[in-house]
Amino acid sequence: MARIVTYNVHRCVGTDRRLDVARVAAVIAEHEPDIVCLQELDVGRARTGHVDQAAAIARELSMGFRFNAAMRIEAEEYGDAILTAHPEKLIRAGHLPTIRGVPGLEPRGAVWAAIEIGGHTLNVVTTHLGLVPREQRLQAAALLSKDWLGHPDATGPTLLAGDFNATSITRPYQTLVRRLADCQRAFGQKPTLKTFPSGFPAIRIDHVFISPHIRVTGVSVPFSPLARVASDHLPLIVDFEIEG
Repeated sequence: MARIVTYNVHRCVGTDRRLDVARVAAVIAEHEPDIVCLQELDVGRARTGHVDQAAAIARELSMGFRFNAAMRIEAEEYGDAILTAHPEKLIRAGHLPTIRGVPGLEPRGAVWAAIEIGGHTLNVVTTHLGLVPREQRLQAAALLSKDWLGHPDATGPTLLAGDFNATSITRPYQTLVRRLADCQRAFGQKPTLKTFPSGFPAIRIDHVFISPHIRVTGVSVPFSPLARVASDHLPLIVDFEIEG
């Protein structure tokens, strides 16, 4: 059995407005994951003390990492990462499409790593979709295209994890579940577990989607005092086995 955690860490600024990278790492470490997917990481940004948050969290967890900068302003970066202590290879890191001419939209991206775990090669992709529905639909379609999960290298066991800013009734979500299964639905989790906002989780926008090769054996969302304050999202934890 293996475990993945997906977690929007809000640049390691908690609901108490305190910047604390170690606190975020402690929330993750408590659950001893094999794979960690993180969104909203700052790397070298003045607003968070020029710390490489991806590297700092990976170091706390004794893991390696692959980071993709969705946004880059000179030496400052902001994006998503995959962390693991298992052997891995970066397959792709890059941008997702956006809508031109709409002010205020952040660049979005994804990162894909092939991880050797339990005698299998597991494709793991993490992303953070935009806030505008039309933009989300473009990005969801792109993730299923030949550049990402439609690529021949993505035919094996696959996990797509992250903050999709989309609930189960939205078109982007429906686009994704035509190709992959929602881990909570696959597990029969009722009621489904929500992750946002962390102090009073009311909506389910953080997801792990799985290929048919994956069997989910557990789903949980920690609601400890530390998890409630470390970020504005709670982590989503999924236990799974790779079949075949």
